[in-house]
Amino acid sequence: MNAKPRGLLISERFLARNAAALDAASREGGLTLEPIVVPDDPEARVDADACTRIELAYFSGDVFPERSRAFFAAALNAPALRWLQVFNAGVDHPVFQRFVEKGVRLTTAAGSSAEPIAQTAFAGLLMLARGFPHWLDAQARGAWEPTPLSNVPADLRGQTLLVFGLGAIGSELARLARAFGLRVIGVRRSPAAGGEPVDELHPPERLRDLLPRADWLALACALTDETRSAIDAAALALLPRGARVLNVSRGGVVDELALIAALREGRLAGAYLDVFAEEPLPRESPLWTLPNVIVTPHNSSVSRGNEQRAADIFLRNLVRYGRGERLANEVRA
Repeated sequence: MNAKPRGLLISERFLARNAAALDAASREGGLTLEPIVVPDDPEARVDADACTRIELAYFSGDVFPERSRAFFAAALNAPALRWLQVFNAGVDHPVFQRFVEKGVRLTTAAGSSAEPIAQTAFAGLLMLARGFPHWLDAQARGAWEPTPLSNVPADLRGQTLLVFGLGAIGSELARLARAFGLRVIGVRRSPAAGGEPVDELHPPERLRDLLPRADWLALACALTDETRSAIDAAALALLPRGARVLNVSRGGVVDELALIAALREGRLAGAYLDVFAEEPLPRESPLWTLPNVIVTPHNSSVSRGNEQRAADIFLRNLVRYGRGERLANEVRA
């Protein structure tokens, strides 16, 4: 075992909940660790001398200033930092790019919250498909208003769901959709490996050819230079009249003004949106009040099991790091 202690920046909460598992993983990876703990007190700071000993860091929270200021202040001032693992699946926040630019290896917890996100997106799909916005509006007004015969929903079975981004989230959403009888078309960069839960799989350059076939467009891709504004006015116009959009990726994937226009004009029949161009979503945004639009506050992932699933990904990567093996979910510059 390497006797030289490696400074590991972690939260007080993580250490309290995972001390035994952390010790086991470090021994399995042949590491001797010195935990450098970020106190739960948001006003606390990590000692400057301790920062010089940080080689590894695990960020086990979301990027909110009041919760993360002390952690990132220490990590950004750690000259020996070599590897940062984050709780997040997406790392488009500018703070993460700063680490990549410094040459720090960056890994994510991609997949840890895939099930709750996919379940929430599918709940949005079901609510739209079954006409819940109408019923919820009537309930808020205390009105008994059965669905009018002119607006009886179509059967869900046999409709087509187009999933843009067939990673862990998109794959789980596809699996759920097929269980309900939808035909699923997946779009992703990597070629088929076998076992994908879709009826068809295509590369991103085929996206616009596929849009006219979609009753539902689900966005589950990462925000990259290639996906930013990929769903613009022209793309939305290719969807059949009456199609619906589900977005659990990032607001920047969609031209939000074009989306609002399509919803207002009735070309789109509805949308479930968890992410937006500006967050929090401004009070004056029409999305709050448009009929057949369901808004959630970038909260589709919330679930009690996420914290432990993300911790387990980090602990497995810690073993790999100690052994000099390839790290899972590493972000490439």
